[in-house]
Amino acid sequence: MAQNQKPTAVITGASSGVGLYTAKALAQKGWHVVMACRDLDKADKAAKAEGMSSDSYTLIHIDLASMESVKRFVQNFRARELTLDALLCNAAIYMPLLKQPLRSPEGFELSMATNHLGHFLLANLMLEDLKRSNSNDPRLVILGTVTHNPDELGGKIPPRPDLGNFEGFEAGFKAPIAMADGKQFESVKAYKDSKVCNVLTMRELHRRYHDSTGITFTSLYPGCVAETPLFRNHYPLFQKIFPWFQKNITGGYVSQELSGERVAAVIADPEYKQSGAYFSWGNRQKKNGQSFVQKVSPQARDDEKAERMWDLSAKLVGLT
Repeated sequence: MAQNQKPTAVITGASSGVGLYTAKALAQKGWHVVMACRDLDKADKAAKAEGMSSDSYTLIHIDLASMESVKRFVQNFRARELTLDALLCNAAIYMPLLKQPLRSPEGFELSMATNHLGHFLLANLMLEDLKRSNSNDPRLVILGTVTHNPDELGGKIPPRPDLGNFEGFEAGFKAPIAMADGKQFESVKAYKDSKVCNVLTMRELHRRYHDSTGITFTSLYPGCVAETPLFRNHYPLFQKIFPWFQKNITGGYVSQELSGERVAAVIADPEYKQSGAYFSWGNRQKKNGQSFVQKVSPQARDDEKAERMWDLSAKLVGLT
């Protein structure tokens, strides 16, 4: 089958962790994967190490913290005349030990810029490509996390996410402002806030565009991928203890491979064609654990908050 006849998915952050194993699982399902990454050499080596054939993937550079880089990625994607059948917004950074905020090229706090604003811009720009999909089932999937939701055990650990009324976004989100709610910088909360924004983005995409485009918009929590490189900026002791805790205490642990298979299923399998849904897995360690639609956190299901997030994010990334 020629490459352009295969369904094509763009995956951000596909050089390691969940993104890499999703790329591998999709390639095994007969998809062509565009690996959208900062380090293309690393992505290429990782794909080869996982046994992906060189004709099953394309490498295109993106730095999600830079809005200019996101726009360039879309131009480079279109220049290759690829179709787009699915977009997975997966890449994330988590820097729990930071005391002072790092800044994106545009001056935004780095984790919110990478995890939310870059993906928000990418999703909006690539809606046009998804509308032109040859598939009758195009999808846009945003990776979630249990930490966005204080109703769940994994989300109860402080600091809890709180977007306030987006006072920080409204004030332009540049130095000295580093938090969505305009309050003092807390690195762990910045990550959690960005993940709430991810779920709000999915729900607002669904509300605005599902009926008119037929695109399926979903999020999922595939289980706790405790050994992912997401935790590479944490204390070494945490990196040792956390997987043990998730395996033996919470039961939330899943391998990178299993998480990739679950994300690939949400992208490709017919039973996940339920727009606006947030999928999770019961008995998360089990290979055949049943998926179900989970209720998202009170903040993430707040429609007024979703609309305000959308309007202010669009302004920040220059979409208005």
